[in-house]
Amino acid sequence: MNFLFAWRYFKSKKTTNAINIIAWVSVIAIAVVTAAIIIVLSVFNGFEGLVKGLYSDFYADIKISSAQAKTVHLSNEKLAQLKQVKGVANYSCIAEEKAVVLNDNYQSIVVLKGVDDNYTTVSNINKYIRRGKFATGNADHPQIILGAGVENAVNADVEHAVSPLLLYLPNKKSTVAVTSLESFNSATAMPTGSFLVQQEFDNKYAFSNLDFVKYMLDMSVDEFTAVEVKINSSAKPNDVKEALIKQLGNNFKVETRYEQNRSLYKIMQVEKWFIYALLSLIMLVAAFNIVGALTMLVLDKKKDIHILKAMGANNNVIQKIFLSEGVLLAGIGGLIGITLATIICVIQQKFHLIKLQGGTFIIDYYPVQMQPIDFLLTIITIAIIAIMASWIPSRKAATAIETLKS
Repeated sequence: MNFLFAWRYFKSKKTTNAINIIAWVSVIAIAVVTAAIIIVLSVFNGFEGLVKGLYSDFYADIKISSAQAKTVHLSNEKLAQLKQVKGVANYSCIAEEKAVVLNDNYQSIVVLKGVDDNYTTVSNINKYIRRGKFATGNADHPQIILGAGVENAVNADVEHAVSPLLLYLPNKKSTVAVTSLESFNSATAMPTGSFLVQQEFDNKYAFSNLDFVKYMLDMSVDEFTAVEVKINSSAKPNDVKEALIKQLGNNFKVETRYEQNRSLYKIMQVEKWFIYALLSLIMLVAAFNIVGALTMLVLDKKKDIHILKAMGANNNVIQKIFLSEGVLLAGIGGLIGITLATIICVIQQKFHLIKLQGGTFIIDYYPVQMQPIDFLLTIITIAIIAIMASWIPSRKAATAIETLKS
């Protein structure tokens, strides 16, 4: 009944045309801000999903490392037991250390990652090979795969390389100052490929074979920097993590992909909530139009309020009618905004009309990913702001009869 009165007031002619104008201005303002919230959050979801996808391709599902030391010691028997853990699909042993890559007068500091033959089943790095191929060679004839940023920094051409790159890695047995060349082990490796994931990885990492890197770092047969684990698609990371901890003991640090990149995921969540709060504040400002529209409507409908009270309506009924009017204005604006945002997002998803500038990212358009939770959150926000904006004018309407009598 309250919304029936509110709908009739919304459609009916007012004595002052400005009331209609302000009402529609409030509807349009809510519609524009609602559309902005949905679109911006959907674009943020698109970028978040893209970044998480890149990280999930580069980082393993679970990483096993030492809780106290820089390296772990795992015998062949221990490694074989890892595959017996429920949910583990495969694993790859890693030897990782900072290194200097030189090519004539060009050099770059990288994180050199020695990997075994299982690595491409644990990581999806193969799909990001831009040039050449993912070939790491062996201990006697090492080969190296560079990040695209590293390739540019050392002026290497992995597809037409005729000479190897010179590598320097720390010499654990050295007793001289770290500034001396004697504190490093050196070797050469032929570049065979380059990968392009994202700048953070492309400027930092290089890959070679596990035996070569272990030899350069004077690591023992059962010594590794970490073991990266691939889990089955149906397995839950936290369940597998707990099973691995029971299997290995507390001397090992077992991290899921989320825990390996905890700060990144937290930052993305904080950014999303900050964007939502900022746009909600803009919607709150836009809702002042509803206050103005309802205040003028109350002045216009004083006689109607007098008639309703004469028919037995109390203050609560009058207040609910005008509260419903404010919710109706916001609801119409919200519905228009949600519809408009959905159309824009679907068009962007299908046709990629709005392009990213610069051309340095992995895609050249703004990614969009609509999530039901964003729509629900937006609807709840509209409802709360509409009630807040309508409360004072509706209270004024409830006491309008006393004003009229005076």
